Amino acid sequence: MIKVGIVGGTGYTGVELLRLLAQHHQVSVEAITSRSEAGVKVCDMYPNLRGHYDALTFSEPDAKALGSMDAVFFATPHGVAHALAGELLDNGTRVIDLSADFRLRDADEWSRWYDQPHGAPELLNEAVYGLPEMHREQIKKARLIAVPGCYPTAVQLGYLPLLEAGLIDPGHLIADCKSGVTGAGRGAKVASLLAEASESMKAYGASGHRHLPEIRQGLGDMQPSAVGLTFVPHLTPMIRGIHATLYSTLTSESGDLQALFEQRYANEPFVDVMPAGSHPETRSVKGNNTCRIAVHRPGNGNTVVVLSVIDNLVKGASGQAIQNLNLMFDLEENMGLNAPALMP
Repeated sequence: MIKVGIVGGTGYTGVELLRLLAQHHQVSVEAITSRSEAGVKVCDMYPNLRGHYDALTFSEPDAKALGSMDAVFFATPHGVAHALAGELLDNGTRVIDLSADFRLRDADEWSRWYDQPHGAPELLNEAVYGLPEMHREQIKKARLIAVPGCYPTAVQLGYLPLLEAGLIDPGHLIADCKSGVTGAGRGAKVASLLAEASESMKAYGASGHRHLPEIRQGLGDMQPSAVGLTFVPHLTPMIRGIHATLYSTLTSESGDLQALFEQRYANEPFVDVMPAGSHPETRSVKGNNTCRIAVHRPGNGNTVVVLSVIDNLVKGASGQAIQNLNLMFDLEENMGLNAPALMP
C-alpha cells in the first residue's frame, strides 16, 4: 500500500484528490494538512466523503510526518511547495505538486509572472512536467512532478499531433478557452459569487495570463521553432470544465487529420478522439480524467480548428496528479480513475 499525504486539503483540488483516491485500492491517505482547519474531521467538512475517511483529521503541516510518506501531493497556492519540497525529497518522499511552483524551467520567468522570487530554483532541473502524453517515461523515474495547469493541459493536448507532425505554423496559434468558476479556487471572491458569475461570460487576462508561459514552453517542446501564441481565457457560468477552441494555419498538405489524431492518441488511456464532425461537450468529462478532442478543417481550407474539453479539477488537476502517481509507482495508469463522467 502506498502511503500518501496531502498538503492543502481544503480547496477544490484537495477534496477532488480525496474523492478519487477513495476508489484507489493501492493508496492510503495517511495525512492531510490545513492550518486553518486543524483538528476538524475531513468527513465533517466534506459530507460526501463520509464512510471513506471517517478517521482522517486535518492537521498542521509537519515536515517529519510528511517525510514518512511514500508520496506527498501539494494542493496549495503557488509558493508553498517551495518551502517543503526539498526536505521531503531528501527524506526519500516523492512530491507531486499541483501548484505552479515547478512548471516553468526558468526561475526568473517564474518570478516575473508570480511576483515573488522562486523559492527553490535548485529543484527546477529535476522537476518533470507531468503531462503523461508527452513525458510518460520521464514521469516513471521522477521524484518531483509539476502537474500541468488546466488550460495548459487542454491546449497542449489539442495542438500536440499537429505540431509533432510539423503541419502548422507554430508562430501564429490562437487558443480561445473557457473555464468554469472552480478554476478560480475555493476562496471567497466577489467575481465567483452566483449572482456575479451566473448568466454571464467574460474574458480575462487577455493581455497576459500566468498560464501563457507554461503553454508556450510545452508547445515549444513539441517542435523546434519559436512559438507565437495568443491565449485568451474566459470565465463561464458553469462549475467545472475547460473548453479550448484552438486555431492554427496549415503550412503543408495535411492528409487525413482525423487519422493523424486517432493514431497519435490510439494508446493513450485518457485522450478520446471523437468521430469526424463531432463537437465535444464539457459535461461529457465532468468528474472524469478524459480529454475529449475533435479536429475540424472548415471548408477544407488552410485553417485547422481543434476542440478540446477536460474537467479542470480532474484531468486539469487532481486526476492527472493521480495518473502521475500511478506511473511513478509502476501501477496501472488508470487505477482509481476508471469511473465514467457524471451525467447530467
